[in-house]
Amino acid sequence: MSRLDLKNGSVEMVHGSGGRAMGQLIEELFARALRNQWLDQGNDQAQFELPSGRVVMATDSHVISPLFFPGGDIGSLAVHGTINDVAMAGARPCYLAAGFILEEGFPLADLARIVESMAAAAREAGVPVVTGDTKVVERGKGDGVFITTTGVGVVPAGLHLSGDQARPGDRILLSGSIGDHGVTILSLREGLGFEADIGSDSQALHGLVAAMVEAVPEIRCLRDPTRGGLGNTLNELARQSGVGMQLVERAIPLREPVRAACEFLGLDPLYVANEGKLVAICPAEQAERLLAVMREHPQGREAAIIGTVVADERRFVQMETLFGGSRMVDWLNGEQLPRIC
Repeated sequence: MSRLDLKNGSVEMVHGSGGRAMGQLIEELFARALRNQWLDQGNDQAQFELPSGRVVMATDSHVISPLFFPGGDIGSLAVHGTINDVAMAGARPCYLAAGFILEEGFPLADLARIVESMAAAAREAGVPVVTGDTKVVERGKGDGVFITTTGVGVVPAGLHLSGDQARPGDRILLSGSIGDHGVTILSLREGLGFEADIGSDSQALHGLVAAMVEAVPEIRCLRDPTRGGLGNTLNELARQSGVGMQLVERAIPLREPVRAACEFLGLDPLYVANEGKLVAICPAEQAERLLAVMREHPQGREAAIIGTVVADERRFVQMETLFGGSRMVDWLNGEQLPRIC
């Protein structure tokens, strides 16, 4: 059998048949790019050792259009997104699994680019893809490629971060500017030309999280504001903890190109997706220490204290505006920007 034509070939139904062609696709593309000691065993599962501590597991399905964008693609995004979900428990991510659903006719060159990007992201993060699966659907019954990733990690003994831990008086911290990812995707999708100034913030945050929890183990909770952005994320945490939140708009980092793009498009940056930022809530007396640690890390240089947790049985999130007024930051009603993560 001749080798895969990774330049001009495309995915065929036979690549999902379980036979020789599927084996060739797995060996010449997936196994070659993602190679590691667990994947090399060739089993339908991976066997591995975990360090002591509570096990954390997260799974996420990734669908995005376009598949490639400034700052990343669906392959690196699938790695970063699941690693970050595991890390928000304060866990050290250890292993990933990946499932691909491919549409008949999808170019093998694009698939190879995605898989190689995924492999590079996993290597950089130090979190290997140790098992996976591939399925092929008929032409017109998919959207090129969908990726589901599952991550496993371990939380050190004595650490317990959860969205129901926020208490009145706590401070709310944000690791950096909001809206970069969502505006990048919309710009590409609609051909608006913002991409010269804006790129996705997609990145794995477990290194930043490790530094934060080592310095301030009293952190109450962490959350990455992906779909629904910062606004929805804070409403989720307020609901879980049974508290209110008071934000300060001028304290929320927002890059000028993103601000301008949101104004042009009529979007509220509080509800635009991010893929490389986190929200932290900690006791007030630890806030300055935590802020300093975050700013010392490359992924937290723009970190800021953006608000305070308050007692409010209504669980409202409110914000002091740039003009000194007050506005509600309610749940997003509908969807500003579909299918971006």
